[in-house]
Amino acid sequence: MAEEAKKKRHIVMVPLMAQGHIIPFLALARQIQHTTIATFTITIATTPLNILHLQSALSSTSPNQIRLAELPFNSVQHGLPPNTENTEKLPYTKLVKFCHSTLSLEAPIRSLISRITEEEGQPPICMISDVFLGWVNKVANSLGTRNLTFTTCGAYGTLAYISLWLNLPHKKTHSDQFWVPGFPQSYRFHRTQLHRYLREADGTDDWSQFTIPQISHSMKSDGWICNTAAEIEPLGLHLLSKYLQLPIWAVGPLLPPAVLKGSRHRSGKECGVALEACMEWLDLKDENSVVYISFGSQNTISASQMMALAEGLEKSGRSFIWVVRPPVGFDIEAEFKEEWLPKGFEERMRDTKRGLLVHKWAPQLEILSHKSTGVFLSHCGWNSVLEALSYGVPIIGWPLAAEQTYNVKMLVEEMGVAVELTRFVETTIYGEEVKKVIDIVMEKEGKGKEMKEKAKEIASDMRKAITEKGEEKGSSLRAMDDLVRTILSPKSL
Repeated sequence: MAEEAKKKRHIVMVPLMAQGHIIPFLALARQIQHTTIATFTITIATTPLNILHLQSALSSTSPNQIRLAELPFNSVQHGLPPNTENTEKLPYTKLVKFCHSTLSLEAPIRSLISRITEEEGQPPICMISDVFLGWVNKVANSLGTRNLTFTTCGAYGTLAYISLWLNLPHKKTHSDQFWVPGFPQSYRFHRTQLHRYLREADGTDDWSQFTIPQISHSMKSDGWICNTAAEIEPLGLHLLSKYLQLPIWAVGPLLPPAVLKGSRHRSGKECGVALEACMEWLDLKDENSVVYISFGSQNTISASQMMALAEGLEKSGRSFIWVVRPPVGFDIEAEFKEEWLPKGFEERMRDTKRGLLVHKWAPQLEILSHKSTGVFLSHCGWNSVLEALSYGVPIIGWPLAAEQTYNVKMLVEEMGVAVELTRFVETTIYGEEVKKVIDIVMEKEGKGKEMKEKAKEIASDMRKAITEKGEEKGSSLRAMDDLVRTILSPKSL
């Protein structure tokens, strides 16, 4: 009987098909599995090609604990290139079409739930869905099953993003500065912090037609799970909780165990430079002397911005590692051409050992954990923010999409661990600006020193949140226990 009851503790997770969402969902599944309160069967439901990525990541986890369920999906039927099941290689212009295509997963999800119900004699006890897949809430409600929304971002960035889309406050004023519902009245956001698609949104466009209903459905779920910690985002969590009027569990940071211990991380992923060569190069550099530049797995900058960034790095005289991809307007997966950089730049950097240019992908966690890395010039996607802060590395923000500008706003104004260089791909920047910002952050005294100290404090707070000392548990561990107890409790009608 005990075995039968255990078998019926089934959770189904439905992430958005994007690396920045799937990876935290897998990390959340593992965290739930590690709880000592109960044993669960967890099924992550996604499309076939995303299943392949998850299978390699799951090799160290018992398949009986975390299962993978394929959801049929044909990208061509949605006007997308063949085998497009993830945002990773998708041009930004096709992203809205991709988002709308996720609505077609409702029927396969219903079939999956029917299968589970038939096999186990009852539906899953909980469905955990991505904030952008709010339709899952309708499925769960029709079954009388609890639905929880998982936002893979931080609390502050999540609140700004959902409130801006639901309220479109910039459309109600001619001023460039405006208040966003959910934030204190004294807080102001700026029109330039809005991505072009949001700036142009009027509630009837393609982006609004997808985003607004999905967020609205997610706000009707039984509670939200957030990839952050009470210690690092007290304000954001307080404001988000007040805005949603729902329970929130801050169970983050959801990162590999080695990262959270503050130790050197080794990843198995193949990258554009041999790991050993990269580490040897860093070993030759002084402590906190290297600038690391990466814009995430699916972003790039414009050709003129790339040229200015290279000029600024050279003028700064600092050592750097830069993950380069073809600029906007070119195939992001194509070979990188020398002409996109100043003449002879790559050769000069190689000969002087000043700069290491890595094509496509670099061992990010290994670089951030190295003592030589002094600052991270980043697009400020939430996973990258958590990775940098977990090692006490301050940030130069260059947000490009999603909630990234709001993450930067918080990192600068609330945490004091970042400076912003520019926003999006449409802006014009100059080498002198790049040099100036790098100099500020790399200063041994003044603002640079302050930022480094604050980043180290946050790294310590992040570890406390997921540490257990005797009877005492960190806030994220307590939140995880409470989340599990909630999942086990009967759903109130």
